[in-house]
Amino acid sequence: MLGPSYFYAIIGGGLAGLQLARQLSRDVFFKGKKIAIIDSDFATPIKTWCFWEKGSGKWDNLVFASWQEGKFISSKADIDLKLPPYSYKMIKAADYHQHLRNEIEKSEDIEFITDDIQHIDPVTMKARGQNTTYTATHFFDSRVDPSYLESEKYTCIFQHFKGWEVETKNPVFTPGSFTMMDYRIKYPNATAFTYILPFTETKALVEYTFFSPFLTEDKVYDEKLRHYFDKILKTKDYEIKSTESGVIPMTDFPFDKENSIQITKIGTGGGWVKPSTGYSFKNTEKRISKIIENIKAGKLPGENLINNRFRKYDAIFLDVLSQNNQKGEEIFTKFYTKNTPQDIFKYLDEETSVSEDLRIMFSLYSFDFIKSFFRKAF
Repeated sequence: MLGPSYFYAIIGGGLAGLQLARQLSRDVFFKGKKIAIIDSDFATPIKTWCFWEKGSGKWDNLVFASWQEGKFISSKADIDLKLPPYSYKMIKAADYHQHLRNEIEKSEDIEFITDDIQHIDPVTMKARGQNTTYTATHFFDSRVDPSYLESEKYTCIFQHFKGWEVETKNPVFTPGSFTMMDYRIKYPNATAFTYILPFTETKALVEYTFFSPFLTEDKVYDEKLRHYFDKILKTKDYEIKSTESGVIPMTDFPFDKENSIQITKIGTGGGWVKPSTGYSFKNTEKRISKIIENIKAGKLPGENLINNRFRKYDAIFLDVLSQNNQKGEEIFTKFYTKNTPQDIFKYLDEETSVSEDLRIMFSLYSFDFIKSFFRKAF
């Protein structure tokens, strides 16, 4: 009887799949183990990833821009965010995909396969694709379980956005300071804000972003972006060089419940997107390191990838925002006025103690949080 075709099969060649393959290829522990990366489309996406970290990091050679100062602006606050020892960094997905693929392709153990996986049978350990069937000793699966959209037990809102990479004729941006949230251009009864990553005084990525239970039409983002340039930046003289858009689920749905001896869910499909923020880049780095550590220790790859304490915190926050979406500006204003950027980043990185967690949560205190606590904490 023939054995599996591959030792590991990675379903999905995105952020998580490529990074996992890269780490496996770099570790002599996995030398000689045949690995497949299977994706229906390896086209390079037009998107950016941002993250914060202290000092230098493993991705600095791919960083397109970085900032040590930021802004938070709402109806009641205009805050300068001093980030050190943290920096806020931006990577373009095209650079990331090209760099990692070039490195991975040097490995004799890893094969890229274009196919659309329809089903993985955990009993026979076969993955059925449109073109053929694949066998492996373990599958790392980034496909998203769509049942999260139908769940009544768990909360889901969406981070959805459109961004313009623009060049203006006159200087309107402050290249040393990015804008985390600017609530001056509003959308009725929703949490919506403008996000700015300035590269020079005349070049920036400007996004209009929602954290909302609903999605909207493409023309809405364009209208709000035009208003921002007209009313806030006070310029009509700009050229749109490129656009990007996306929809990111922000949910406490336990995607990782599907982790087993045979299958480990990864990426968005594994719940690696931080539910309360939509950030995923550093979470991916940390969880892939944990997967490698687990395998080498003889544990299941998916063991202890999710911190249940912080999942509860995220569930409460999402419930508040879902039930009171029009209060997002008020909630985030409290978050940024009553906590330092350093405390916020440490909390969002899930590196705080319980006492530090409580201090953050008390800064957001309201009757809405009390109601959500009893809905979600037990």
